[in-house]
Amino acid sequence: MAEQHLDGAWTRRWIEAVAAAVSSRKAELTALDRAIGDADHGENLDRGFQAVLGKLDALDDGATPGAVLKLVATTLISTVGGAAGPLYGTAFLKGAMAAGERDALDAAGLVEVLTAARDGIVARGKAELQDKTMVDAWTPAVDAAAAAGDDVRAVLEAAAEAAQAGAVATEPLVAHKGRASYLGERAIGHRDPGAESTALMLRAAAETR
Repeated sequence: MAEQHLDGAWTRRWIEAVAAAVSSRKAELTALDRAIGDADHGENLDRGFQAVLGKLDALDDGATPGAVLKLVATTLISTVGGAAGPLYGTAFLKGAMAAGERDALDAAGLVEVLTAARDGIVARGKAELQDKTMVDAWTPAVDAAAAAGDDVRAVLEAAAEAAQAGAVATEPLVAHKGRASYLGERAIGHRDPGAESTALMLRAAAETR
Protein backbone atom coordinates (compact mmCIF):
# COMPACT_ATOMS: atom_id res chain seq x y z
CA MET A 1 0.00 0.00 0.00
CA ALA A 2 1.72 3.15 -1.22
CA GLU A 3 -0.26 5.77 0.65
CA GLN A 4 0.72 6.72 4.16
CA HIS A 5 -2.69 6.55 5.78
CA LEU A 6 -4.89 3.71 6.98
CA ASP A 7 -8.58 4.39 6.40
CA GLY A 8 -11.76 2.65 7.51
CA ALA A 9 -11.71 0.28 4.56
CA TRP A 10 -8.19 -0.84 5.50
CA THR A 11 -9.28 -1.29 9.12
CA ARG A 12 -12.17 -3.47 8.00
CA ARG A 13 -9.83 -5.60 5.84
CA TRP A 14 -7.48 -5.96 8.79
CA ILE A 15 -10.25 -7.22 11.06
CA GLU A 16 -11.36 -9.67 8.36
CA ALA A 17 -7.76 -10.90 8.16
CA VAL A 18 -7.64 -11.29 11.95
CA ALA A 19 -10.84 -13.33 11.88
CA ALA A 20 -9.39 -15.59 9.18
CA ALA A 21 -6.11 -16.02 11.06
CA VAL A 22 -7.84 -16.79 14.36
CA SER A 23 -10.08 -19.31 12.63
CA SER A 24 -7.17 -21.10 10.99
CA ARG A 25 -5.09 -21.16 14.18
CA LYS A 26 -7.75 -21.61 16.85
CA ALA A 27 -6.61 -25.16 17.60
CA GLU A 28 -3.04 -23.94 18.13
CA LEU A 29 -4.18 -21.11 20.42
CA THR A 30 -6.38 -23.50 22.38
CA ALA A 31 -3.51 -25.97 22.73
CA LEU A 32 -1.31 -23.23 24.18
CA ASP A 33 -4.11 -22.36 26.59
CA ARG A 34 -4.65 -26.01 27.49
CA ALA A 35 -1.09 -26.18 28.80
CA ILE A 36 -1.38 -23.25 31.22
CA GLY A 37 -4.95 -21.92 31.15
CA ASP A 38 -8.59 -22.83 30.54
CA ALA A 39 -8.14 -24.47 27.12
CA ASP A 40 -10.59 -22.08 25.48
CA HIS A 41 -8.59 -19.14 24.12
CA GLY A 42 -8.74 -20.13 20.47
CA GLU A 43 -12.38 -21.14 20.56
CA ASN A 44 -13.40 -17.98 22.40
CA LEU A 45 -11.53 -15.65 20.06
CA ASP A 46 -12.87 -17.44 17.00
CA ARG A 47 -16.44 -17.10 18.26
CA GLY A 48 -15.86 -13.41 18.93
CA PHE A 49 -14.35 -12.56 15.57
CA GLN A 50 -16.94 -14.59 13.67
CA ALA A 51 -19.54 -12.46 15.46
CA VAL A 52 -17.61 -9.36 14.41
CA LEU A 53 -17.69 -10.51 10.78
CA GLY A 54 -21.44 -10.81 11.04
CA LYS A 55 -21.71 -7.16 12.05
CA LEU A 56 -19.18 -5.51 9.75
CA ASP A 57 -21.64 -5.36 6.89
CA ALA A 58 -23.89 -3.14 8.99
CA LEU A 59 -21.26 -0.38 8.97
CA ASP A 60 -21.47 2.38 6.40
CA ASP A 61 -18.98 2.14 3.56
CA GLY A 62 -17.41 5.35 4.81
CA ALA A 63 -17.00 4.18 8.41
CA THR A 64 -13.91 5.58 10.09
CA PRO A 65 -11.18 3.44 11.63
CA GLY A 66 -12.52 4.42 15.04
CA ALA A 67 -16.02 3.23 14.15
CA VAL A 68 -14.69 -0.14 12.99
CA LEU A 69 -12.60 -0.55 16.14
CA LYS A 70 -15.53 0.36 18.37
CA LEU A 71 -17.72 -2.26 16.70
CA VAL A 72 -15.02 -4.85 17.29
CA ALA A 73 -14.74 -3.81 20.93
CA THR A 74 -18.42 -4.01 21.76
CA THR A 75 -18.83 -7.31 19.94
CA LEU A 76 -15.87 -8.98 21.64
CA ILE A 77 -16.98 -7.77 25.07
CA SER A 78 -20.44 -9.25 24.54
CA THR A 79 -19.42 -12.56 22.94
CA VAL A 80 -15.99 -13.66 24.20
CA GLY A 81 -15.70 -15.38 27.53
CA GLY A 82 -12.77 -15.72 29.87
CA ALA A 83 -10.16 -13.02 30.22
CA ALA A 84 -9.75 -12.46 26.49
CA GLY A 85 -13.11 -10.75 25.97
CA PRO A 86 -12.67 -7.94 28.50
CA LEU A 87 -8.97 -7.48 27.68
CA TYR A 88 -9.24 -7.39 23.91
CA GLY A 89 -12.54 -5.54 24.13
CA THR A 90 -10.86 -2.87 26.22
CA ALA A 91 -7.91 -2.75 23.82
CA PHE A 92 -10.10 -2.13 20.79
CA LEU A 93 -12.30 0.33 22.69
CA LYS A 94 -9.34 2.42 23.84
CA GLY A 95 -7.90 2.19 20.35
CA ALA A 96 -11.18 3.47 18.94
CA MET A 97 -11.14 6.38 21.36
CA ALA A 98 -7.59 7.26 20.33
CA ALA A 99 -8.55 7.12 16.65
CA GLY A 100 -11.45 9.47 17.31
CA GLU A 101 -13.26 10.79 14.26
CA ARG A 102 -10.25 10.75 11.96
CA ASP A 103 -10.99 9.45 8.49
CA ALA A 104 -7.59 7.78 8.32
CA LEU A 105 -4.56 7.15 10.50
CA ASP A 106 -1.05 8.23 9.67
CA ALA A 107 1.97 6.67 11.38
CA ALA A 108 1.66 8.90 14.45
CA GLY A 109 -2.05 8.17 14.73
CA LEU A 110 -1.38 4.46 14.41
CA VAL A 111 1.12 4.60 17.26
CA GLU A 112 -1.47 6.46 19.34
CA VAL A 113 -4.01 3.70 18.71
CA LEU A 114 -1.57 0.91 19.54
CA THR A 115 -0.42 2.68 22.69
CA ALA A 116 -3.97 3.30 23.87
CA ALA A 117 -4.84 -0.35 23.25
CA ARG A 118 -1.84 -1.53 25.27
CA ASP A 119 -2.56 0.92 28.08
CA GLY A 120 -6.16 -0.29 28.23
CA ILE A 121 -5.01 -3.88 28.63
CA VAL A 122 -2.55 -2.92 31.36
CA ALA A 123 -5.20 -0.95 33.24
CA ARG A 124 -7.77 -3.74 32.92
CA GLY A 125 -5.53 -6.70 33.67
CA LYS A 126 -3.04 -5.06 36.06
CA ALA A 127 -0.22 -6.96 34.36
CA GLU A 128 3.33 -5.79 33.82
CA LEU A 129 6.16 -6.87 31.56
CA GLN A 130 7.40 -10.40 32.28
CA ASP A 131 4.18 -11.42 34.03
CA LYS A 132 3.72 -13.89 31.12
CA THR A 133 0.65 -12.24 29.60
CA MET A 134 -0.30 -10.51 26.36
CA VAL A 135 1.39 -7.38 27.75
CA ASP A 136 4.70 -9.10 26.96
CA ALA A 137 3.76 -8.88 23.28
CA TRP A 138 1.95 -5.53 23.34
CA THR A 139 4.61 -3.46 25.10
CA PRO A 140 7.53 -4.32 22.80
CA ALA A 141 5.17 -3.87 19.85
CA VAL A 142 4.26 -0.36 20.99
CA ASP A 143 7.90 0.52 21.68
CA ALA A 144 8.98 -0.73 18.25
CA ALA A 145 6.12 1.07 16.53
CA ALA A 146 7.00 4.34 18.22
CA ALA A 147 10.60 4.04 17.03
CA ALA A 148 9.76 3.05 13.45
CA GLY A 149 9.36 6.50 11.95
CA ASP A 150 6.63 8.00 9.81
CA ASP A 151 5.98 5.19 7.33
CA VAL A 152 2.84 3.27 8.31
CA ARG A 153 4.07 0.05 6.70
CA ALA A 154 7.30 0.25 8.71
CA VAL A 155 5.32 0.90 11.89
CA LEU A 156 3.08 -2.10 11.29
CA GLU A 157 5.98 -4.40 10.44
CA ALA A 158 8.00 -3.28 13.45
CA ALA A 159 5.03 -3.86 15.75
CA ALA A 160 4.37 -7.31 14.31
CA GLU A 161 7.98 -8.44 14.58
CA ALA A 162 8.33 -7.17 18.14
CA ALA A 163 5.05 -8.77 19.21
CA GLN A 164 6.13 -12.16 17.88
CA ALA A 165 9.49 -11.89 19.63
CA GLY A 166 7.68 -10.88 22.80
CA ALA A 167 5.37 -13.88 22.56
CA VAL A 168 8.31 -16.26 22.15
CA ALA A 169 10.01 -14.61 25.12
CA THR A 170 7.12 -15.61 27.41
CA GLU A 171 8.14 -19.27 27.21
CA PRO A 172 10.83 -19.23 29.93
CA LEU A 173 8.81 -16.98 32.24
CA VAL A 174 6.93 -17.85 35.42
CA ALA A 175 3.39 -16.53 35.20
CA HIS A 176 2.24 -13.91 37.70
CA LYS A 177 -1.29 -13.27 36.42
CA GLY A 178 -4.28 -15.38 35.49
CA ARG A 179 -4.81 -19.10 35.79
CA ALA A 180 -1.26 -19.77 34.63
CA SER A 181 0.02 -18.14 37.82
CA TYR A 182 -1.35 -21.09 39.79
CA LEU A 183 1.13 -23.38 38.08
CA GLY A 184 4.23 -21.65 39.39
CA GLU A 185 7.36 -23.00 37.70
CA ARG A 186 5.31 -25.59 35.80
CA ALA A 187 4.31 -22.78 33.42
CA ILE A 188 7.94 -22.43 32.33
CA GLY A 189 8.46 -23.65 28.78
CA HIS A 190 4.94 -22.77 27.63
CA ARG A 191 4.12 -19.75 25.47
CA ASP A 192 1.39 -17.42 26.70
CA PRO A 193 -1.66 -17.81 24.44
CA GLY A 194 -2.68 -14.15 24.76
CA ALA A 195 0.77 -13.00 23.70
CA GLU A 196 0.58 -15.36 20.73
CA SER A 197 -2.86 -14.12 19.66
CA THR A 198 -1.60 -10.54 20.00
CA ALA A 199 1.27 -11.37 17.66
CA LEU A 200 -1.21 -12.99 15.27
CA MET A 201 -3.38 -9.87 15.17
CA LEU A 202 -0.47 -7.51 14.60
CA ARG A 203 1.02 -9.76 11.92
CA ALA A 204 -2.35 -9.67 10.16
CA ALA A 205 -2.21 -5.87 10.28
CA ALA A 206 1.28 -5.82 8.76
CA GLU A 207 0.12 -8.06 5.91
CA THR A 208 -3.12 -6.19 5.17
CA ARG A 209 -2.97 -4.03 2.09
